[in-house]
Amino acid sequence: MGTSTGREGHDAPSLHRGLKSRHLSMIAIGGAIGTGLFVASGASISSAGPAGALLAYVIVGVMVYFVMTGLGEMATFMPVAGSFERYASRFVDPALGFALGWNYWYTWAVTVPAELAAGTIVVKYWFPNSSPILWSAIFLAILFLLNVISVKGYGEGEFWFAGVKVATILVFLVVGVLMIFGAFTGQFVGFRTFNTGGSPFHGGPLATFSTFLVAGFAFQGTELVGLAAGESDDPKRNVPRAIRQVFWRILIFYVLAIFVIGMLIPYTDPNLLKSDVNNVAVSPFTLILQRAGFAIAASVMNAVILTAVLSAGNSAVYASTRMLFALAKEGKAPRIFAALTKRGVPFNSLLLTRVIGFVAFLASLFGNGVVYTWMLNAASLTGFLAWLGIAVSHWRFRRAYVAQGRRLEDLVYRAKWYPFGPVFACILCAVVIVGQDYSAFTGGHIKWAGVVATYVGIPLFFVLWLGYKAVYKTRLIPLQECDFDTVE
Repeated sequence: MGTSTGREGHDAPSLHRGLKSRHLSMIAIGGAIGTGLFVASGASISSAGPAGALLAYVIVGVMVYFVMTGLGEMATFMPVAGSFERYASRFVDPALGFALGWNYWYTWAVTVPAELAAGTIVVKYWFPNSSPILWSAIFLAILFLLNVISVKGYGEGEFWFAGVKVATILVFLVVGVLMIFGAFTGQFVGFRTFNTGGSPFHGGPLATFSTFLVAGFAFQGTELVGLAAGESDDPKRNVPRAIRQVFWRILIFYVLAIFVIGMLIPYTDPNLLKSDVNNVAVSPFTLILQRAGFAIAASVMNAVILTAVLSAGNSAVYASTRMLFALAKEGKAPRIFAALTKRGVPFNSLLLTRVIGFVAFLASLFGNGVVYTWMLNAASLTGFLAWLGIAVSHWRFRRAYVAQGRRLEDLVYRAKWYPFGPVFACILCAVVIVGQDYSAFTGGHIKWAGVVATYVGIPLFFVLWLGYKAVYKTRLIPLQECDFDTVE
């Protein structure tokens, strides 16, 4: 397969702008909807009550909205591969971009095996005696083929994967709302279940805070639309459209779904605590559809969860490949990974990422997965670090834009509520990062093993950031020197 580094002239291969508006819209949806909604939402309601879960998801949803509008402002002005890694390098400090880029690449690279493992568990619902390695190999081959053909392969895969999830949620919401008013069961529910125990809140402020952390993980992946802007056929039109819909998607798909679950299933129901990918029969979606009389609900939800898993895997392959390509283009990774096929696919980056994913998968099979667990722990906070980096980059982008005498009216898309938006996002991301394992510091003695496992990603991030700074003597870029003019 012929490749080129893209430096030989105008005829050299380049990334293809093959993603259309419908692709970007579904990429934004697909990034936000996964097993966190279909499965983990039950445990969130059980822990904090329906109102506590709603409050947590609304607050995180608002934070994600501000992160995405900031990313949208930069991505429409400068739609480049690597997205926020490049913005951090241009508007804050090249060392910050280096740390964000490598952390993001590593996270998605080691996420693929987790999705493969989840996929094999889901398939065992239908084929209990089948080989998990066989299914993992099949899923890995599917994801590789979707991404190696062209960017359109990734876009089409995500379009249909996300389409199944959206259709399922819409059906669930319609059925759930009708059940609240007495359809299917013949009994008007009202707010009786929602107020179980006399209050829709449960567990106090700490339970809501714990759900806040879970909600943050559920929304991770929404930033992929910014990463894909460099391959959109019309980023100035398509990216703002996708960004504007993020808030409403979050409102409809998460908040309404949790509201419906809270209205129909009491938070005291023991099944909610059992919700996980190992037992689709106790997914809150399955429980409600079964109560509405849909006998095949469990089988249908199992298929939907499988599409969610494959969607996450597809996004992981794409995100890690494009980030490594962007790092190589900037000289922050070996130049060989900037090579492109004639179809505009960074094949060498794709190949290395799959090799790392395969090694991580092997690590998950040996020694009870201890090594792989630590690999995942090292990546667990990267999503929040990426959001924090986006918010800081946007704050600096807008300040530099104005400082250089540019007109805000010339921006194709302008984020609302600046500077409140990026400042709010920065504070909440910092709270989430610091508070990940607050429970380890309660109870009389500190559980150091858990603390190290949870926070190991933070020192790794600083090693990358400060190490690059020390070697290349980088500095915070003065506002007047931020580069708005270099076009790739």
